Amino acid sequence: MSRLFLGVDGGQSSTTAMIGDETGRVLGIGRGGPCNHVGAAEGRAKFTSAIQGCLAAACGQAGLDPAEVRFEAACLGFSGGPADKESLLGEMLRAGRMILTTDAPIALTGATAGGPGIITIAGTGSISWGRDKDGRTARAGGWGYIYGDEGGGFDLTRQALRAALRQEEGWGPPTALRARLLAATGARSANDLLHSFYTTEFPRPRIASFSRLVGECAREGDEVARRLLEQAARELAGITAAVRGQLFAPGELVFVAHIGGVFRCPYLLERFQTLIEAAEGCRVGPPILGPAAGALLDALAVAGLQPGLSNLPDREK
Repeated sequence: MSRLFLGVDGGQSSTTAMIGDETGRVLGIGRGGPCNHVGAAEGRAKFTSAIQGCLAAACGQAGLDPAEVRFEAACLGFSGGPADKESLLGEMLRAGRMILTTDAPIALTGATAGGPGIITIAGTGSISWGRDKDGRTARAGGWGYIYGDEGGGFDLTRQALRAALRQEEGWGPPTALRARLLAATGARSANDLLHSFYTTEFPRPRIASFSRLVGECAREGDEVARRLLEQAARELAGITAAVRGQLFAPGELVFVAHIGGVFRCPYLLERFQTLIEAAEGCRVGPPILGPAAGALLDALAVAGLQPGLSNLPDREK
């Protein structure tokens, strides 16, 4: 019987399990709910449900019994980190080797299809992570919303609100951002919105979602919005260049994959790409594969196997 391998991408919104054999052929894919927190009883229940649900779905697609399946190796990456999850997973999975890690390493493996390169993630926050041909890794950014995350969605919304507050108080230039933020949130003023953003009604991911308004205003010609996007692109390019400098020689060929909702803004992506590709040897593009595929490749690598993945649906590429 074929040796089986498991890759799991455990995120804040969903969990994906991918089962493959030793040739890299994907046999089954399943999805479950979020699984990033396990501290409280409710979090542990959600975690267990998400892992069991996505594993059962993947096993069903692969024609396997989830109660009996045993994996040669499994790699699981979690956005909330691997802490406190090992004992729970030991009760749910049977695997000869189990790797627990964060989401960045599996995203990097997927984005580069297992090769060397760099990922720069700009979602709610921001971070850059890289690996060279010898397996050395480096990171820059990812300090969290208080001390860092420059260029991420939360930071962009924060800068947009700051611009709106300056306009409202009469010491900043006019910008369409103020009216757009008020319309999107129902706030009466930028000052009211500021106080609302400190409440539980507006968790950080929700605040970050308003960063799309910066792109909309820039597209309509708002100079303040354009400057914010330009600054975000420079900051994201800066952490990318920091990782490149730690791992790659000047002029060495480096693939940089962009990941996250902030890069859906064409103007910011164009500026980021221009800044990165100004360095000789650098090429920017979307991820080759997703993080669940990256986790499966890392599970295969534990067994000394480095096949390319096959039978992978287009939506997972």
